[in-house]
Amino acid sequence: MQTIGVVGAGAWGTALAQALCRAGRHVRLWMRDPGLAATITKTGFNPVYLPDLRLDPEIAVTTDLAEAMDTDAVLLVVPTQHLRSICRAAAPLWKSGVPAVLCSKGIETGTGALTSDVARAELPVHTPLAVLSGPGFADGVARGLPSAVTLACSDPALGMTLVSAIGSRTFRPYYSPDLVGVEVGGATKNVLAIACGILEGQELGENARAALLTRGLAEMKRLGIALGGRPETFMGLSGMGDLILTATSMRSRNFSLGVAMGQGQSLSSILAARRAVTEGVATAGAITALARKLRVEMPICEAVDTLLNHGGSPADLVDGLLARPFRSELDSRPRAGQVIPSEQEH
Repeated sequence: MQTIGVVGAGAWGTALAQALCRAGRHVRLWMRDPGLAATITKTGFNPVYLPDLRLDPEIAVTTDLAEAMDTDAVLLVVPTQHLRSICRAAAPLWKSGVPAVLCSKGIETGTGALTSDVARAELPVHTPLAVLSGPGFADGVARGLPSAVTLACSDPALGMTLVSAIGSRTFRPYYSPDLVGVEVGGATKNVLAIACGILEGQELGENARAALLTRGLAEMKRLGIALGGRPETFMGLSGMGDLILTATSMRSRNFSLGVAMGQGQSLSSILAARRAVTEGVATAGAITALARKLRVEMPICEAVDTLLNHGGSPADLVDGLLARPFRSELDSRPRAGQVIPSEQEH
């Protein structure tokens, strides 16, 4: 895998293109905007998303999707809610056997589909799929600061081939066979980061944030297991690792949005001032609907959905969570998809 296409030139797509060049690959970075493409080609900077970083001159910037598809692997780095349309556009151009590496973190609204579900539905049959996720702010990856992520693929041989192609001394992918678990971790942590930001904006203290992080991780794990994910995945880079990073730093779009809302700003005014997508906003409603369908209890995510989409307030979010009944931390009640022992006996 010497030539790799990157579809999407936002902060994360641009950072991954930079990391791939550092790993010795030939990179074709696709974007829709011809003006931005011309600027990057001329100046070597992405002034919209990574304005202070000079990009590797070997990155070939293109607005021709077919050029990005004519590669040995393709990284799809577009917002989750636009992934389906990009896959549809790319499908007629997709070369047989070329893997699609899904790099967005979210759940599709309306369908409750994971990114792998979207790709399977829209890309050619038998297109190999992988998921890249984990704790990584774009500017740190782009600058070559040490970072570790998860590369999930059901085919171990292909997974390790992708790890070798993408990885470098400072960008270290760890292989996992658990696509579903990795996707659920990446989607859920964005919603939980908004909740943590609200606590910060309300000045409720670090004790509250630690409690919310821990109980949020339990929600993430419950949903992931109900969908077929592995429990151990949520204690790794794409679960706990990504949650810690995203839910504790003002450099996180989701956390900083929560902080601003906790301080009294409206969602519309926050989003109007941003160009980059805050994935947790759309995912909050999608993940809550999916959890209800599966009968999985996710009170923190539900509270965030109520705040963002149903007229709730930051105070309502906090009060609702604090008013919940006391319970065992090690909840042994059966969850969606689990079988009660007595049912097995009969």
